[in-house]
Amino acid sequence: MASLLEKVSTLISANLHALVDKALKSNSIAVIDQYIRQVEDSLEDLEDAAATIGGEVKSLKRKLGDYEQKAGELDRAIDAFLLEGNEAAAVGVQSKLNSTQRLIETYREQATRQEAEYQKLLDAKVKLEARLATMKQQREELQALLELAKSKEISVKAMKGLDDLMGSGDSDISRIAASVYARLDKASTAAEIRATNLDQQIDDVLDRKAINAQLSERRKKLGLGE
Repeated sequence: MASLLEKVSTLISANLHALVDKALKSNSIAVIDQYIRQVEDSLEDLEDAAATIGGEVKSLKRKLGDYEQKAGELDRAIDAFLLEGNEAAAVGVQSKLNSTQRLIETYREQATRQEAEYQKLLDAKVKLEARLATMKQQREELQALLELAKSKEISVKAMKGLDDLMGSGDSDISRIAASVYARLDKASTAAEIRATNLDQQIDDVLDRKAINAQLSERRKKLGLGE
């Protein structure tokens, strides 16, 4: 899991401008296509991992619910035995309740950890999808730029990157090069905004869960029904 997220992090943080420059220098979009393939493969791995972890979270929560229900039954049984004066039975059930509560705590911790991993995978998936969309949008622009460069017989040696092209004196090349940079910057910024919004949504959900849990506990202490 850690290695997958590290790989995805590398793809997300890749310098797209450097990839553009490399494609122009080599007079080929192969480097762009390679990046796109890596992202697509990683997205498949992310989706598979997210489905696995998400399934584990549901299983853990289901088990947690079952044990919590069982703990409630045991708790009521203890009171019933004490009211009957059956001390031995109450002691036995209390011991069983203690074991059940330890299991509940274990499952709760596991569910919390797995849910955090699940959210990391979803977050990485959204960010990587944004990166993929950005680079796919640029591919056609780059292809057009390379075809134009070839049609004007610009040598590979002269193609040192977009900055050199923009200052080459060829108005058509300069215009398309500027367009590539502008679109790339805009798409990258939009991707960052989407990722930030997702992070905020995740924080809001986690905050709400914490607050709801606190209020639920307070209602129990006050003897109020849920």
